[in-house]
Amino acid sequence: MLLKRTVIYPKDIQRITGKSERTGRRILEKIRERKGKEKHQLITVAEFADYTGIDAETVQEYLTD
Repeated sequence: MLLKRTVIYPKDIQRITGKSERTGRRILEKIRERKGKEKHQLITVAEFADYTGIDAETVQEYLTD
């Protein structure tokens, strides 16, 4: 059984969108605000997929460990 990463980081968002890493951090901040999460809490692939409208399976394809 392959374990897949659950959380997403700014570098992942950069790879998926082609935008800068700083933009990736901004997107994560917006998701945290919308979900009512605190600064130290992580964002999941599912939350990112829901926010952006990108299929979660497609997002998983871009994740590298």
